[in-house]
Amino acid sequence: MPDKIPNIKKDSPTRSILKAISWRLIASGATFIISFVIFKYYTEKSFNEILKTASIITSFDIVVKLILYYLHERLWTNITWGKYWQQKAWKKVYRQQHHQPRKK
Repeated sequence: MPDKIPNIKKDSPTRSILKAISWRLIASGATFIISFVIFKYYTEKSFNEILKTASIITSFDIVVKLILYYLHERLWTNITWGKYWQQKAWKKVYRQQHHQPRKK
């Protein structure tokens, strides 16, 4: 008898956008720091110029990657591949433990 596929629960679009925003804050913070350090050590720009350049890079990074991450997240929420592996593995172990003849 084939395994019954459980009711699929997906992330809401609001949850996806909040995940995208929280990740962008972390990742773009890293982008800002990396850009700032590179410009500080490898250019002769003033502190304000370096700050401005790193901020522009980070601004584009936030907008473009936020949109790409959201679209990626929404695509993957509709793909069922790989969502049931843990459940199926658990069912297999459970069946093996409970359907074997007991030793006396």
